[in-house]
Amino acid sequence: MSETQSVEDAVEQKLQAFIDAIEDSETYQQFMAANERLENDDEAMELLDEYRQKQRQMQQNFDQSLMAELQELQEELSENETIQQHRAAQSDLIELLQETNDVISEPIGMEFAQSSGGGCC
Repeated sequence: MSETQSVEDAVEQKLQAFIDAIEDSETYQQFMAANERLENDDEAMELLDEYRQKQRQMQQNFDQSLMAELQELQEELSENETIQQHRAAQSDLIELLQETNDVISEPIGMEFAQSSGGGCC
């Protein structure tokens, strides 16, 4: 086995340990639980679907009455406990991931979780 392969294997093992640590974290577990509650809450899912549909309609054709409906739906979303719990858990998870990004980025001297552009598509 070459030294390069050995280093790549070590990186892969550490990456898997990192993934396991994130998945075992309370923050991630709370997010997953909130996500499951959201997916099982028909009322919340209907609200989200309707909101997304209105947003698409607004992008295609701005209309004042559609804007009023969208604002009303935003209010309903903000009052829905399941959605609020999901948003809070999602925010906490994003914060955790940003913190881990910062810890990784500092020693390598560049933003770790940043697209370097390129790609074919």
